[in-house]
Amino acid sequence: MIAVWKREVSSYYKSVIGWLLAAFLLIFAGIYCMAYNLSGYTAKSEHVLSAISFIYLIAVPIISMRTLAEEKRQKTDQLLYSLPMRLSSVVIGKYLGMLVVLALPVLIIALYPLILSQFGTIQYASAYGTLFGFFLLGACLLSIGLFISSVTESQVAAAVITLVTMLILYFMNGLASYLSTEASSSLIALMVLVVVFAVILQLLAKNLIVSILTAVIGCGALYLWYSSNTSFFSGLFASMMQSISVFDRFDTFVDGVFDLTAIVYYLSIIGVFLFLTVQSMEKRRWNE
Repeated sequence: MIAVWKREVSSYYKSVIGWLLAAFLLIFAGIYCMAYNLSGYTAKSEHVLSAISFIYLIAVPIISMRTLAEEKRQKTDQLLYSLPMRLSSVVIGKYLGMLVVLALPVLIIALYPLILSQFGTIQYASAYGTLFGFFLLGACLLSIGLFISSVTESQVAAAVITLVTMLILYFMNGLASYLSTEASSSLIALMVLVVVFAVILQLLAKNLIVSILTAVIGCGALYLWYSSNTSFFSGLFASMMQSISVFDRFDTFVDGVFDLTAIVYYLSIIGVFLFLTVQSMEKRRWNE
């Protein structure tokens, strides 16, 4: 795992990706710091991190697009399968490599509260709690990008799919406000999610019968539940979208709350998508 991690970090900084991300993040952090703190005469740095969270829409596809997609395109993933280690160690090594690329500019941003303390009173617990939440948000999104990279051989396809996914996650709370609150609409939306899950299961397991049974049983269970308690489905899907929005979870840190539920939520998403990435690689190993 350490060898994979070192190789991954080295590849980012031998190319322009690692330096590009650091420059991109620090430039926007500097611009917003000047606008919010220096021009606004406030020493509160939390709103800077909230304002630049949109950077992940671009940064995550750039970092994650080549991680596994390029390995598959060049057929060098065969070397990963032959390494004397579990595929889970390979995935974790690559994921930690991405985290290092993200952590370096974040550590530089960690100096901002110390600089701003010369101009006003800083709530260090709130400032660094928000910075931790900012990093955790990025770590969560990178795990999603890593999984998307594992299911395609094209860097461009991986980047586009990841970008679309990031946009949906970023605007999820806003999109939820436009959804119908009718119970039937929530039922249809949940059934679509069950079918999408069955399709993903088919792509990973290559077992058509299990995938069809999953879709049929899932949709059937939802319909029976809807028939017995229709009122429960009123506005259900919209509220679910609001509650699972990864970007909105970060807002609690910005408000000065060190939200343990948000931390557990982010760590759970990271664990799920790393597991799915391992399963995707296992599928490819046995198919070749």
